[in-house]
Amino acid sequence: MFEVGDKVVYPHHGAGVVEKVEEKNIEGERKKYFVLSLCKGGLRITVPEESTLDVGLRSVIRRREVKTVFDVLGQEQSQMPSNWNHRYKKNRDKIKSGSVYEVAEVVRNLSIREREKGLSTGEKRMLGQARKILLSEIIYVLNIDDEKASKMLDEVFAAK
Repeated sequence: MFEVGDKVVYPHHGAGVVEKVEEKNIEGERKKYFVLSLCKGGLRITVPEESTLDVGLRSVIRRREVKTVFDVLGQEQSQMPSNWNHRYKKNRDKIKSGSVYEVAEVVRNLSIREREKGLSTGEKRMLGQARKILLSEIIYVLNIDDEKASKMLDEVFAAK
């Protein structure tokens, strides 16, 4: 499935690299684990091989797909519930999906809403998390640093 050196995305935390693959004996059963080193925050996560689909672990997108991500970011805000709780849940579900395009929608919608109406503390935190997840994947795919990736994202919203 994944090998050492593969660039992957863990939906809640963003992109990282498979640092090592190890086997452990758990209750007499031998199981395989992927140890991930994440791009942002120096976090390391261990994921059982049997749980990779359940947690949404996937390979990073291809370079040519980055243009589609930026196309999503440049679109108009999608229709969102006016109720804060419903909007928050819908955005949280999009982030949990692991889809780079849905995370891009969350970044776009919350960035536009922040500019137009402001965000609650919870939504500001969610925007920061979604942006971090999105940036981490762009950094790995384009092989650029955080500053350049952030600038690319900011330019999309500055053009609006």
